[in-house]
Amino acid sequence: QVQLVESGGGLVQAGGSLRLSCAASGRSFRLHSLAWFRQIPGMERDFVAGVSFSGNTHYGDFVKGRFTISRDNAKNTWSLQMNQLKPEDTAVYYCAARDGVWTSRASEYEHWGQGTQVTVST
Repeated sequence: QVQLVESGGGLVQAGGSLRLSCAASGRSFRLHSLAWFRQIPGMERDFVAGVSFSGNTHYGDFVKGRFTISRDNAKNTWSLQMNQLKPEDTAVYYCAARDGVWTSRASEYEHWGQGTQVTVST
């Protein structure tokens, strides 16, 4: 059974940093596209960052150099380092994986974590 588990969310002041991690089990994701999305209640799930199986990275426009996604195929994990956090970054963050080329469309991802809350205070 495939399972993705996020960790690292929490409360941080504006300008601070958090590192989210996603641990996958049940199968290897070394050939998968991996990503992070976020969602505010009542809103659609937005693409934050993604990394292809070859290591190419992609970011949502709002990231503007503040976040970095990375993957560790040996450990079947991927992470999102978030710096210079802003109150508008407050959301539930989800890790996701898909067996295919990278895409920013949430509907294309087959595997999802349960989500971790990130709250940025002023």
